[in-house]
Amino acid sequence: MKNFRSDLRARLDHLTERLAAMEALPQLAVLGMISGLLAGAVIVAFRLVIDLGQRAWLPEAQPDAFESLAPWLRLAVATAGGLLVGLLLQALPPAQRLVGVVHVMERLTYHQGHLPLRNLLVQFAGAAICLISGHSVGREGPSIHLGAASGSQVGQRLGLPNNSIRTLVACGTAAAIAASFNTPIAGVIFAMEVVMMEYTITGFTPVILAAVSGAVLTRAVFGADTAFSVPALEMQSLWDLPWLVLIGLVLGALSAAFIRLLRLSSAALPRVPLWLRTTLAGALVGLLAMVVPQIMGVGYDTVSGVLLGQVGLGLLLAIAVFKLLATTVGLGLGLPGGLIGPTLVIGAAAGGALGVLGGMLNPQHASSPGFYAMVGMGAMMSATLQAPLAALMALLELTGNPNIILPGMLVVVIANMVAREVFKQESVYLALMRARGLDYRNDPVAQSLRRVGVAAVMDRRYIECPSRLERAAAEQLLAENPHWLLVRDDGPPLTLLPAADLARALSESEAGEFDLLAIPARRRDLAPIHLQATLQEALETLQSSHAEVLYVQRPTAPLINRIYGVLTREAVEENYRYR
Repeated sequence: MKNFRSDLRARLDHLTERLAAMEALPQLAVLGMISGLLAGAVIVAFRLVIDLGQRAWLPEAQPDAFESLAPWLRLAVATAGGLLVGLLLQALPPAQRLVGVVHVMERLTYHQGHLPLRNLLVQFAGAAICLISGHSVGREGPSIHLGAASGSQVGQRLGLPNNSIRTLVACGTAAAIAASFNTPIAGVIFAMEVVMMEYTITGFTPVILAAVSGAVLTRAVFGADTAFSVPALEMQSLWDLPWLVLIGLVLGALSAAFIRLLRLSSAALPRVPLWLRTTLAGALVGLLAMVVPQIMGVGYDTVSGVLLGQVGLGLLLAIAVFKLLATTVGLGLGLPGGLIGPTLVIGAAAGGALGVLGGMLNPQHASSPGFYAMVGMGAMMSATLQAPLAALMALLELTGNPNIILPGMLVVVIANMVAREVFKQESVYLALMRARGLDYRNDPVAQSLRRVGVAAVMDRRYIECPSRLERAAAEQLLAENPHWLLVRDDGPPLTLLPAADLARALSESEAGEFDLLAIPARRRDLAPIHLQATLQEALETLQSSHAEVLYVQRPTAPLINRIYGVLTREAVEENYRYR
C-alpha cells in the first residue's frame, strides 16, 4: 500500500510538472471535458430550478408570463424578491457575497482562478430568486460564474498547477455559455475574448471540448432548437447600409449610457444596508413593470415577438428605456443577476424601433423591423462587453441565420467604436472592476508568465544540507554534482548557495568542519512559493519579499512541506524573455 501511494504521488508530481509547462495536452483535454460536463450539469440544474420556480406560481404555469399578472402583483413580487435575496446576502460575510463575471475576472487576476465553492452556491440561489421573482436580470452572467467555478473546483480538488486551473476556468465559462445559450462557438470565443482576454493554441483544445460537452448535455435535456425561432431575415438592398450605420451609432451611444448608469448606480447609497438596497431595486423594477411588464424576467419571449415584428413602435421604445433603467439600477444596487440577456432585449427593442422608423421613411427599400432588431441585439451586446467576435457568433447561433453576419459586422464595429472612442467607455466588466478599485492586469508579460507554472521552470539540481558539515560529509555531498545547496537546519530553509562555493572552500582550506553560513560564498535570500503557483505569482513574490530565490514546496502532511526545487529570478526573467 505504501509503495502504491508513493507511485501515485510520483505520477501526480510528473503530471503537475507537465501541466505547469502546458505540455500534457491530452490530459488537459480530458480535464476540459470533465469541467464542461460538470459546468453543463450545474447550468441544467440552474435552468430547471428557474423554470420550475416560475411555473409553480405564474398563470397557466407559463415561464416568463409576467405580462399576465395584475400590475399590483408585479410590484409586490419584484419587491419581495429583492427583499428575500437581500436578506440572504446580508446574512453572509462580505467576501461570500461576491458573484458574477466581475468576481470571476477578479479571481483570475488576483487569485489565479481559485473560485470558492460557497460563492458558487450564493450565485446559484441568489440569481434563481431574482429570476423567479421577475427581476430585470439575465441568467447568462450567473451561468458564467457557475461554470467557471465548476472548472476551478475540478482543478483545485486535483491540486493542479494554477496555470491549468486558469484554463479550466475558461473551460467552465465556455461550457456555461454553450449550455445557457445553446451556443458552443460563442462560448469558446466569449471565454477567450471577454474573460481570459487572450488566445492560445494550447488553451483552445480543452475549451472547445468543454463547450461541446456543455452543449451536448443541455441539448439532451432542453433540445437543440435555437433560442429564437424566426424567419430567415436578411438585408433587402444596399439602401439599408446608411440605416445600419445609424443603428450602430445609436446602439453605441445606448451601450455607453448603459455602462455609465450601471457605474453610477453601483456607487449609489453606499451606507444603506444591502437588504434595503436590493428591496429598493425590486420596488423600482416592480414600478416600471406596472407600466411595461415586458421588462420582467429574462425577456426572451419579448425578443422573439420583436424579431417577428409583433411589437409596435411606442412599446419598443418603452421596453428599451425601461429595461435599461431597471437592469442598471437593479444590478447596481446589488441584485446577483446578469447583464448579457438584458443587453440583447435592449438591443432588439432599440433596433426594432429604428427599423419601424426606417420603414416609415423608406418603405420601398427598408428591411423588416425584425432584421434591424436582430442586428441591434448584436450591436448592444458587443458594444457593452467590447466583444465583437463573441457577439457576432452569439447572434449567428441564437438565430440560426447566416444572412445576419455581413450587416451584423458593420453595425457591431460601428457600435463598438462609438462606445470606446466617442464616449470613452471600456468593457462593462472592466469598468465595474475599476469601480471596485481593482485592475485587470493583462499586459503581454503577465500573460506570458501566468501560462507557465513554477514546476516547469524550477531547478531540481539542489541538495538540502545542514549549515555545518564535516569535511567527509561535504565531499560526499559534492560527489552527487548538485548545482545548489539549500541550507536548512530544523526549521525552514535559511539560504541558498552555489555548490561550487563549497567546493572552493574545500580546496582552499584543510579545516575538518565548514560553516555554510560563514564560508566565502554567494548566499541568496529565500522565500517560499507553492508548487501550484504560476511564474506571475513567483515574480510577484520575489518583488514583495525582496528575496533572490524561491524554494518551491507543497504540503504532503499536516505541518510538513516537501521542497521540490528552487527558482531564481534569472530563471523567471529568462522564461518570459524568450517566449
